[in-house]
Amino acid sequence: MSALPNSHQALLRVNHVLSGRLALFGVTAPELLAKLPQGGLVMTDHVGCANQLAGQTGWQVCFGYDHPQLNAAQADTVVVFLPKARAELDLRLAVARKIIAPGGRLLVLGEKKEGIAGAVKQLKAVAPDAIKVDSARHCQIWSAEAVEPLDRFDLTAWMTWHSISREGVAVEVCGLPGIFSRGELDEGTAVLLDTLNQAPVAGERVLDFACGAGVIGAWLQGWQQKNGLPMSQVDGIDVQSQAVICARATYERAGAQGSIIASDGLEGVEGSWNAIVTNPPFHAGVKTDTSMTERFLQSVSRHLAPRGELRLVANTFLPYKSLIERFIGPAERLHEDRKFTVYRAFRKR
Repeated sequence: MSALPNSHQALLRVNHVLSGRLALFGVTAPELLAKLPQGGLVMTDHVGCANQLAGQTGWQVCFGYDHPQLNAAQADTVVVFLPKARAELDLRLAVARKIIAPGGRLLVLGEKKEGIAGAVKQLKAVAPDAIKVDSARHCQIWSAEAVEPLDRFDLTAWMTWHSISREGVAVEVCGLPGIFSRGELDEGTAVLLDTLNQAPVAGERVLDFACGAGVIGAWLQGWQQKNGLPMSQVDGIDVQSQAVICARATYERAGAQGSIIASDGLEGVEGSWNAIVTNPPFHAGVKTDTSMTERFLQSVSRHLAPRGELRLVANTFLPYKSLIERFIGPAERLHEDRKFTVYRAFRKR
């Protein structure tokens, strides 16, 4: 059991209350499902987790809050693990209330460091009679019975829009709870856009890796149009369901051209691009985790056309220069300050 996250271990302590048709939101370890004999439904907004969870006997896997098989009144017990973003918990609770059957039980659990104290307030906003049923493994488990189902759920009602502007080009950007840099242009992406203005990427096809809400692709095409340049097709890849949904909406509103796909890294992705641009994540929860970017750099040259360019922005303290040079070619710093560095490298062969 030691391989399971604390919250997953804590859930097994209250296995006796997991009655009827079961739904789990936010599972991160497939091993948990094998320890819950009744089977049921599991939802995740991370495509890598969805792929790992797939194939477990008796479990239906749903990727994203808009999955078509998240049907009304289909679960007697819904378990909600805490997401990283507090705002996403409200969304997760709303979908839980969509699928819960009349008289069903709703469980919310998480660690102290994940913010379970604040989460309880959010739970009681929709289930005032919720009570704590267990504490273990630095976690609390709260339960609400006879939760009132939600009459209607529409994910588009959770979307927000904000405008970002850089170098005279404005883009309307879609947001959903849990998405990176919701409602603002983050500093790293801003300096990356500045370098795209000063030293443009070239080519018919560009890839935005870890595309988030689609800011880079929509902005780049707007910048090319503003400057009378041929418009690149800018495809986007992201691991998170909300990002894929928002990027597609951002592209649609901007009239941008490109495909947005869900993928955990470049493994299994086909095709090559003249340039790949990225502002990759480096956190797993509260911890620094560069493993996704390291895997990306190991495989990126296979997806660059001959002499294709990588443009990457990262926090200056992260040790990416040596990795870029090992897997792609000599790395040039187009921008560097105390916070961020923008690297450029061309495929060496």
